[in-house]
Amino acid sequence: MQFRKIKLYHYPATRSARVKWVLHETIGDNFDVEIVPLYEGKQYSAEYLAMNPNHNVPMLEITLDNGDTTTMLESGAMVTLFADSFGDANLAPKADSAGIERADYLQMLYFASSWMDMMLWQIRIHQDILAKNERDEKTVERYREKFTTEVEPQLIDRLSKHDYICSEQFCAADIIITHNIMWAKMYGLCQHEVFSQYLSRVTKRPAFIKAFSDAKQFNLKPDKDAAVKSNFSG
Repeated sequence: MQFRKIKLYHYPATRSARVKWVLHETIGDNFDVEIVPLYEGKQYSAEYLAMNPNHNVPMLEITLDNGDTTTMLESGAMVTLFADSFGDANLAPKADSAGIERADYLQMLYFASSWMDMMLWQIRIHQDILAKNERDEKTVERYREKFTTEVEPQLIDRLSKHDYICSEQFCAADIIITHNIMWAKMYGLCQHEVFSQYLSRVTKRPAFIKAFSDAKQFNLKPDKDAAVKSNFSG
Protein backbone atom coordinates (compact mmCIF):
# COMPACT_ATOMS: atom_id res chain seq x y z
CA MET A 1 0.00 0.00 0.00
CA GLN A 2 1.51 3.31 -1.14
CA PHE A 3 0.36 6.55 0.44
CA ARG A 4 0.16 9.63 -1.76
CA LYS A 5 -1.22 12.07 0.80
CA ILE A 6 -1.87 12.00 4.53
CA LYS A 7 -3.81 14.62 6.46
CA LEU A 8 -4.17 14.51 10.24
CA TYR A 9 -6.85 16.45 12.09
CA HIS A 10 -5.23 17.19 15.41
CA TYR A 11 -5.41 18.96 18.76
CA PRO A 12 -2.23 19.30 20.84
CA ALA A 13 -1.42 16.61 23.43
CA THR A 14 -4.64 14.65 22.85
CA ARG A 15 -5.02 11.20 21.30
CA SER A 16 -4.14 12.66 17.91
CA ALA A 17 -0.60 13.27 19.21
CA ARG A 18 -0.19 9.48 19.23
CA VAL A 19 -0.87 9.48 15.51
CA LYS A 20 1.36 12.47 14.86
CA TRP A 21 4.12 10.58 16.65
CA VAL A 22 3.76 7.37 14.62
CA LEU A 23 3.66 9.43 11.41
CA HIS A 24 6.92 11.17 12.32
CA GLU A 25 8.44 7.76 13.14
CA THR A 26 7.39 6.22 9.82
CA ILE A 27 7.06 8.90 7.12
CA GLY A 28 8.96 11.79 8.66
CA ASP A 29 7.32 15.17 8.13
CA ASN A 30 5.56 14.24 4.89
CA PHE A 31 1.98 14.81 6.01
CA ASP A 32 -0.45 17.67 6.53
CA VAL A 33 -1.89 18.74 9.88
CA GLU A 34 -5.05 20.71 10.54
CA ILE A 35 -5.78 21.87 14.07
CA VAL A 36 -9.34 21.31 15.29
CA PRO A 37 -9.98 23.75 18.19
CA LEU A 38 -11.82 21.34 20.45
CA TYR A 39 -12.55 23.74 23.29
CA GLU A 40 -14.14 26.12 20.78
CA GLY A 41 -16.46 23.29 19.72
CA LYS A 42 -15.30 23.19 16.09
CA GLN A 43 -15.64 19.39 16.11
CA TYR A 44 -19.42 19.90 16.25
CA SER A 45 -19.61 21.97 13.08
CA ALA A 46 -21.74 20.52 10.29
CA GLU A 47 -18.70 20.31 8.03
CA TYR A 48 -16.65 18.33 10.53
CA LEU A 49 -19.53 16.07 11.58
CA ALA A 50 -20.05 15.14 7.93
CA MET A 51 -16.50 13.76 7.95
CA ASN A 52 -16.37 12.50 11.52
CA PRO A 53 -19.67 11.71 13.26
CA ASN A 54 -17.68 10.89 16.42
CA HIS A 55 -16.91 14.64 16.73
CA ASN A 56 -13.39 14.16 18.02
CA VAL A 57 -9.74 13.85 17.04
CA PRO A 58 -7.81 12.20 15.61
CA MET A 59 -9.20 11.94 12.13
CA LEU A 60 -6.87 10.79 9.39
CA GLU A 61 -7.52 11.24 5.69
CA ILE A 62 -5.51 8.85 3.51
CA THR A 63 -5.09 9.07 -0.25
CA LEU A 64 -3.39 6.14 -1.95
CA ASP A 65 -1.26 6.27 -5.09
CA ASN A 66 -4.14 4.80 -7.10
CA GLY A 67 -6.41 7.65 -6.00
CA ASP A 68 -8.47 5.65 -3.51
CA THR A 69 -9.25 7.51 -0.29
CA THR A 70 -10.30 6.50 3.18
CA THR A 71 -10.82 8.12 6.56
CA MET A 72 -9.76 6.63 9.87
CA LEU A 73 -11.12 7.70 13.27
CA GLU A 74 -9.45 5.43 15.85
CA SER A 75 -5.97 6.31 17.08
CA GLY A 76 -5.08 2.70 17.91
CA ALA A 77 -6.00 1.59 14.40
CA MET A 78 -3.93 4.40 12.87
CA VAL A 79 -0.88 3.53 14.97
CA THR A 80 -1.25 -0.14 14.04
CA LEU A 81 -1.60 0.60 10.33
CA PHE A 82 1.51 2.75 10.05
CA ALA A 83 3.63 0.51 12.26
CA ASP A 84 2.73 -2.47 10.07
CA SER A 85 2.98 -0.60 6.76
CA PHE A 86 6.50 0.70 7.38
CA GLY A 87 8.47 -2.30 8.59
CA ASP A 88 11.79 -0.50 8.22
CA ALA A 89 10.82 1.69 11.19
CA ASN A 90 10.93 -1.42 13.41
CA LEU A 91 7.86 -0.41 15.40
CA ALA A 92 6.14 -3.80 15.42
CA PRO A 93 6.79 -7.52 15.06
CA LYS A 94 5.94 -8.59 11.52
CA ALA A 95 2.21 -8.79 10.86
CA ASP A 96 2.58 -12.26 9.34
CA SER A 97 4.19 -13.52 12.53
CA ALA A 98 2.13 -15.85 14.71
CA GLY A 99 4.67 -15.76 17.51
CA ILE A 100 4.46 -14.71 21.14
CA GLU A 101 6.18 -11.38 20.44
CA ARG A 102 3.44 -10.29 18.03
CA ALA A 103 0.71 -11.46 20.41
CA ASP A 104 2.22 -9.58 23.35
CA TYR A 105 2.72 -6.46 21.26
CA LEU A 106 -0.92 -6.44 20.13
CA GLN A 107 -2.08 -7.14 23.68
CA MET A 108 -0.31 -4.05 25.02
CA LEU A 109 -1.25 -1.83 22.09
CA TYR A 110 -4.94 -2.55 22.55
CA PHE A 111 -4.76 -2.65 26.35
CA ALA A 112 -3.43 0.90 26.15
CA SER A 113 -5.94 2.16 23.59
CA SER A 114 -9.00 0.57 25.19
CA TRP A 115 -8.94 -0.50 28.85
CA MET A 116 -6.32 1.96 30.07
CA ASP A 117 -7.60 4.82 27.93
CA MET A 118 -11.21 4.24 29.04
CA MET A 119 -10.34 4.68 32.71
CA LEU A 120 -8.42 7.89 32.07
CA TRP A 121 -11.25 9.25 29.94
CA GLN A 122 -13.84 8.63 32.68
CA ILE A 123 -11.64 10.44 35.18
CA ARG A 124 -11.13 13.34 32.80
CA ILE A 125 -14.71 13.94 31.76
CA HIS A 126 -16.12 13.66 35.28
CA GLN A 127 -13.43 15.89 36.74
CA ASP A 128 -13.00 18.54 34.06
CA ILE A 129 -15.29 18.34 31.02
CA LEU A 130 -18.89 17.52 31.91
CA ALA A 131 -21.17 20.21 33.30
CA LYS A 132 -20.90 20.23 37.09
CA ASN A 133 -24.43 18.88 37.55
CA GLU A 134 -23.53 15.89 35.35
CA ARG A 135 -20.28 14.94 37.07
CA ASP A 136 -20.09 11.92 39.35
CA GLU A 137 -17.36 11.93 41.97
CA LYS A 138 -17.92 8.23 42.62
CA THR A 139 -17.02 7.50 39.01
CA VAL A 140 -13.76 9.42 39.43
CA GLU A 141 -12.97 7.56 42.65
CA ARG A 142 -13.87 4.19 41.12
CA TYR A 143 -11.61 4.58 38.12
CA ARG A 144 -8.75 6.13 40.05
CA GLU A 145 -8.84 3.09 42.31
CA LYS A 146 -9.05 0.65 39.40
CA PHE A 147 -6.23 2.40 37.58
CA THR A 148 -4.00 2.39 40.65
CA THR A 149 -4.67 -1.20 41.67
CA GLU A 150 -5.19 -2.90 38.29
CA VAL A 151 -3.37 -0.96 35.57
CA GLU A 152 -0.32 0.48 37.28
CA PRO A 153 0.95 -2.83 38.74
CA GLN A 154 0.92 -4.44 35.29
CA LEU A 155 2.91 -1.56 33.82
CA ILE A 156 5.33 -1.40 36.73
CA ASP A 157 6.03 -5.13 36.40
CA ARG A 158 6.80 -4.80 32.70
CA LEU A 159 8.85 -1.63 32.95
CA SER A 160 10.87 -3.04 35.84
CA LYS A 161 11.97 -5.89 33.58
CA HIS A 162 12.50 -4.07 30.28
CA ASP A 163 13.33 -0.59 29.03
CA TYR A 164 10.13 -0.55 26.97
CA ILE A 165 6.65 -1.94 27.41
CA CYS A 166 7.17 -5.22 25.51
CA SER A 167 10.93 -5.71 25.42
CA GLU A 168 14.24 -3.89 25.23
CA GLN A 169 13.13 -2.40 21.91
CA PHE A 170 10.78 0.55 21.46
CA CYS A 171 7.58 -0.36 19.60
CA ALA A 172 4.31 1.27 18.55
CA ALA A 173 2.62 0.11 21.76
CA ASP A 174 5.02 2.43 23.61
CA ILE A 175 3.53 5.36 21.70
CA ILE A 176 0.10 4.88 23.23
CA ILE A 177 1.44 3.78 26.62
CA THR A 178 3.61 6.91 26.81
CA HIS A 179 0.73 9.23 25.97
CA ASN A 180 -1.45 7.51 28.57
CA ILE A 181 1.20 7.75 31.28
CA MET A 182 1.62 11.46 30.56
CA TRP A 183 -2.18 11.81 30.72
CA ALA A 184 -2.32 9.84 33.99
CA LYS A 185 0.36 12.00 35.57
CA MET A 186 -1.80 15.07 34.93
CA TYR A 187 -4.27 13.50 37.37
CA GLY A 188 -1.72 12.46 39.97
CA LEU A 189 -1.47 8.85 38.81
CA CYS A 190 1.61 6.87 37.67
CA GLN A 191 3.82 8.32 40.40
CA HIS A 192 6.12 5.30 40.79
CA GLU A 193 9.71 6.11 39.81
CA VAL A 194 9.64 3.50 37.04
CA PHE A 195 7.26 5.73 35.07
CA SER A 196 9.55 8.76 35.25
CA GLN A 197 12.50 6.62 34.19
CA TYR A 198 10.50 5.24 31.26
CA LEU A 199 9.40 8.70 30.14
CA SER A 200 12.96 9.96 30.30
CA ARG A 201 13.86 7.35 27.68
CA VAL A 202 10.97 7.62 25.25
CA THR A 203 10.64 11.40 25.28
CA LYS A 204 14.16 11.77 23.87
CA ARG A 205 13.07 10.29 20.56
CA PRO A 206 13.10 12.90 17.77
CA ALA A 207 9.65 11.83 16.57
CA PHE A 208 8.22 12.31 20.07
CA ILE A 209 9.74 15.77 20.31
CA LYS A 210 8.11 16.75 17.01
CA ALA A 211 4.76 15.21 17.90
CA PHE A 212 4.54 17.04 21.22
CA SER A 213 6.20 20.29 20.17
CA ASP A 214 2.79 21.98 20.50
CA ALA A 215 1.87 20.39 23.85
CA LYS A 216 2.15 23.67 25.75
CA GLN A 217 -0.95 24.84 23.89
CA PHE A 218 -3.00 22.20 25.74
CA ASN A 219 -4.95 23.24 28.82
CA LEU A 220 -6.23 20.44 31.02
CA LYS A 221 -9.34 22.36 32.03
CA PRO A 222 -11.43 24.20 29.43
CA ASP A 223 -12.74 27.61 30.44
CA LYS A 224 -16.07 27.42 32.27
CA ASP A 225 -17.80 29.07 29.30
CA ALA A 226 -15.99 27.03 26.63
CA ALA A 227 -18.23 26.13 23.70
CA VAL A 228 -17.30 22.46 23.98
CA LYS A 229 -19.32 22.14 27.18
CA SER A 230 -22.65 23.00 25.57
CA ASN A 231 -22.35 20.15 23.06
CA PHE A 232 -20.29 17.59 24.94
CA SER A 233 -22.01 14.21 25.23
CA GLY A 234 -19.38 12.06 26.85
